Amino acid sequence: MDATRLERALEEEFGGTAAERRVVAREARDLSDSGKPKRDRGHALTVPDVLEHLADAPEDSSLVERWNWWMGALDTAHGGYQRFTVRIVENDEEAGVDR
Repeated sequence: MDATRLERALEEEFGGTAAERRVVAREARDLSDSGKPKRDRGHALTVPDVLEHLADAPEDSSLVERWNWWMGALDTAHGGYQRFTVRIVENDEEAGVDR
């Protein structure tokens, strides 16, 4: 999983702040590194795979909400995905937001 490539793709597809894109990309990389997607779904996690699943989330969702929505669906189907949800996004000086 190329986190830098994913961050760029997330910006193009879903926007969000730089901090939100960073944390989602980091969680995606950690998820990929865990090997869990390959064991549960039969293939490694890819950037197009992430984008496709995030696009399935409710349309008015933020980037982080989309990611957590997908992790919730995977957790329901397979278990063990809650640890990859985003709980906090560090202060994003670019947007002046602390979530």
